[in-house]
Amino acid sequence: MTDPQIALTMLGVFILFVFLGFPIAFTLMALGIGFGYYAYYDPSRMWRSYNRLTEDADGWTSTTTWLEGFFNNRIFDLFVNQTYTVMSNEVLTAIPLFLFMGYIVERANIVDKLFGSLAIAARNVPGSMGVAALITCALFATATGIVGAVVTLMGLLALPAMLKARYEPSFASGIICAGGTLGILIPPSIMLIVYAASSGVSIVRLYAAAMLPGLLLVGLYLIYVIGRSILQPSVAPKLSKEDVPDMPRGAVFLMLLKSFFPLSVLILAVLGSILFGLATPTEAASIGALGGLLLAAGYRALHFDRLRESVYLTVRTTAMVCWLFVGSYTFSAVFSYLGGEQVISEFVGSLDLSPIAFLLLAQVIIFLLGWPLEWSEIIIIFVPIFLPLLPQFGIDPLFFGILVALNLQTSFLTPPMAMSAYYLKGIAPSEVKLTHIFAGVMPFLFMVILSMLMVYVFPGLVFTLPEAVYGN
Repeated sequence: MTDPQIALTMLGVFILFVFLGFPIAFTLMALGIGFGYYAYYDPSRMWRSYNRLTEDADGWTSTTTWLEGFFNNRIFDLFVNQTYTVMSNEVLTAIPLFLFMGYIVERANIVDKLFGSLAIAARNVPGSMGVAALITCALFATATGIVGAVVTLMGLLALPAMLKARYEPSFASGIICAGGTLGILIPPSIMLIVYAASSGVSIVRLYAAAMLPGLLLVGLYLIYVIGRSILQPSVAPKLSKEDVPDMPRGAVFLMLLKSFFPLSVLILAVLGSILFGLATPTEAASIGALGGLLLAAGYRALHFDRLRESVYLTVRTTAMVCWLFVGSYTFSAVFSYLGGEQVISEFVGSLDLSPIAFLLLAQVIIFLLGWPLEWSEIIIIFVPIFLPLLPQFGIDPLFFGILVALNLQTSFLTPPMAMSAYYLKGIAPSEVKLTHIFAGVMPFLFMVILSMLMVYVFPGLVFTLPEAVYGN
């Protein structure tokens, strides 16, 4: 077999192991080191000799001993260097701080107050409880970036309230599932940090580029919720005073002041300091972590057990992401050295694709990968395969990254592997069937596809804000 054929075999073995359920980070490292041992094999480095003095009956003599230098292979140097590169990456250092902020905010008992105050404030809007749940999901998902946590908490809090208000189960379920995924798109998104580290694109420009598409998607969700509530009132009946009490405007404003504004100020402070160049992402993440602690203390939810659990979850998730990077860097370096990247580039070039056809092909592949894989694995492992091909088609990696971020919303919403649906089903009342949840997420899935189409047709949605703030 030629080296490129071995590289493609390496990729095929990895995909097979993924579907067999092997841990992805360790699979990447094992295959990278295993195939890399072959790729960097040098017979002259495999044997080394040294002189050893031994004592026998006639005195001291010098003998030569030959030892097999099994570890004398450059793949081990590569693995160590890649590990150091990941651990010293300044972009990735923001991940644990943002994660810690998210876990602290998640445990600060803010969500119930936030949802209650928004439901009262929007009580005269069609589908008011759905609107409140969607805004709460968007805000909370933005603060935490943890899809499973947002969907689970909102499922425990908002879903029973909407069902009690006679909302259709599929409609209520779809709102929570779709809203919970927004955190991987709207800054400060951990997913965008990971993409920046993989692609070399400025995280500041990525955050600026994601703002308008993120708001566009939220707007489409709200239009759908309000519009369907108007056209089909049975899915979201008008609330009675028993469902949501009628309160004076001053009291409603005070409730919002205590619940909505503190979290909004924290998010805007973190995001604003990044976008306006007042702080690096890592420094802004430090501000966010400190703000999360102060917020939890202000809500009297800063207890030692919660703090310890937040630290533990932060360390565990950070370790997962970092070892994925180490495995991916090692795997991709060996894959490229064997000529696999060149084979893929030549194959794609031979298809004579137009830029739009390449974008469509890439997004369909990422869409399908979203069924068995998490977004982190897609961004770290598979997206770098497409990145070297972008100049060939004249596609800006910034634009490609935003399309990928939108596309990854679908990985949580597409049956039969819609993880948001399974998160919700795990805590939903027994009368809410999985088929109800699948039916509820489908309209939101179409909203995501529509937003991707709008971003492609109107690329200014991506480029306007970064160019206005930072120039070309």
